[in-house]
Amino acid sequence: MEFDIAPASPVPIYRQIVEQVRRLVAGGQLKPGEELPSVRAVAQLHAINPMTVSKAYSMLETEGLLVRRRGVGMAVADGQGGAAPVDKAALLRPALEAAAQTAHQLGFTTAEALQLFEEYLNRKQTHE
Repeated sequence: MEFDIAPASPVPIYRQIVEQVRRLVAGGQLKPGEELPSVRAVAQLHAINPMTVSKAYSMLETEGLLVRRRGVGMAVADGQGGAAPVDKAALLRPALEAAAQTAHQLGFTTAEALQLFEEYLNRKQTHE
């Protein structure tokens, strides 16, 4: 598992990690009990401060999404502790709203924007 970190993004790196883990868990790509890469491994791979990764993991642990396993690291929690099911559409909505606004500002028609989105989705699926 590898995070997609964008250092130039206005979104802080720890938030990028938190949001990606939330989406991966909600989408079933990270399953309960599955281990996450170590803080050190993520920090080295992306050339970021280990405290940034640690902050993200700690936030996810506080939310109950991750559990700390002594000597092993962080893993996806076995359950949501009775929490309501995750609304996957709610996790996608902000990105769609931003994309729709950008497409509108660039003068794309709905059909053109949908075609581009579909092409991107297909491209991502073939690379996985």
